[in-house]
Amino acid sequence: MSLPPDDTSELPSADALRRLVVDLSSWLQSLEEQVTQLGDQLEAAKLERAALQAENQDLRDEIARLKNLPPRPPFKPSGMDKVTEREVRKSGGPRRRRGPKRDKDRVTREVLSVNVPSGSRFKGYRTILVRDLSISADLICYRRERWLTPEGKRVIAPLPEGLLGGFGANLRRFCLALHSQGQVTTERLTAILNGIGMDISKRQVVRILTSRLDDFVAEDQAVLRSGLASASFISVDDTGARHARRDGITTQIGGSRFSVFRSGRSKSRLNFLSLLRAGREDYIINDAALDYMRHRKVAPDVIGKLAAHPETSFASQMAWYDHLVKLRLDVFDRALVRQITEAALWGAVRHHGLMDNTVVVSDDAGQFRIPNHALCWVHAERLLQKLMPKTPEQTRKLDKVRDQVWALYRDLKLWKQKPSATEAPFLAQRFDDILGNAPVTRSWVSCSLACTGESMNC
Repeated sequence: MSLPPDDTSELPSADALRRLVVDLSSWLQSLEEQVTQLGDQLEAAKLERAALQAENQDLRDEIARLKNLPPRPPFKPSGMDKVTEREVRKSGGPRRRRGPKRDKDRVTREVLSVNVPSGSRFKGYRTILVRDLSISADLICYRRERWLTPEGKRVIAPLPEGLLGGFGANLRRFCLALHSQGQVTTERLTAILNGIGMDISKRQVVRILTSRLDDFVAEDQAVLRSGLASASFISVDDTGARHARRDGITTQIGGSRFSVFRSGRSKSRLNFLSLLRAGREDYIINDAALDYMRHRKVAPDVIGKLAAHPETSFASQMAWYDHLVKLRLDVFDRALVRQITEAALWGAVRHHGLMDNTVVVSDDAGQFRIPNHALCWVHAERLLQKLMPKTPEQTRKLDKVRDQVWALYRDLKLWKQKPSATEAPFLAQRFDDILGNAPVTRSWVSCSLACTGESMNC
């Protein structure tokens, strides 16, 4: 290693050092410009790649259409629910190990004693719960008493409820459960019953499955009415269903405590509103119906004719259409008739005390866009996936919003496990801070808070 020179004259001068610093500064500046240009080129390449992917997807869809194949879904499923579920589990501590069943109070038999020699001492019991199933065929003979009153009236003992011909209620429940929930065909169901010891034919099984279903229909309608009258939110969706060699639609309507399914030929908003009447067939013009028409931009003269007429309740569809003809409305204007009919259906729903403050949560399909409508979490977050930022700043802002949405979703899940009225306003305020104070946002806030389980009165 050489020592530094004693003579300072050999060192570079201050001017030379100053020129070197200036050269280094200019070089760094040019390097920064090159990095900026590379960043712009990278963003342009990303946009071009996204455009090529979209064009490629369009070509794939066109090929699938020409081959009569179903097109691929345009978006990947949202991973929000799975990610937040894992985070909620981590924050909640270790999983609780699976414990014993909680049906100890339903013990039907206590058996097993043992013969022991004399002089033995009793040391208590050793308990084990064994779950078993007992299915047997019973043939019950009802001997019905008959009496003749002093007035000459004949009285006979009534049969138990639920009998269908010569078959009991438990047999009917068994057949309905296996056929509807277990998807067991009538042939296999007949074979199962005969194997148990029940002497029954296929025709009798079909009669059990198809006869006297009015009680079940009435119970199903009562469940829907109670759900629509009390639920803070309902989730709705529809899917294709083929029946009797014809295409149809099955609509699902459900809440936290109920779920019903309705099949039909149409998936229009008219069909959905008619289902919300829960089995009723009337059309009613009231304040809710008039507000619906104003929201749909119906002509004021049409609204005035319907509001001024003294008759506001119509028992059937034909009575409603006759009323429109009497008012001399343009019944050939399909758009007008559809809008005012939707309003009359919505008026009937509100007249019967249904859907008061209930939020309809859907995938943003047009038929579900009625008052108090909102998107579910996954479909709302999917709107952010559709955005295509053009600059790095826009990309950062979009990622920030998505991170905030995911964090709020996770916190709402945690709040659902331990609801607290004091934290509810803060969560609602976070929603407003993320998405603004637009009316659509407020409906999404109400929907999302309702979807987490407990109502937060926001």
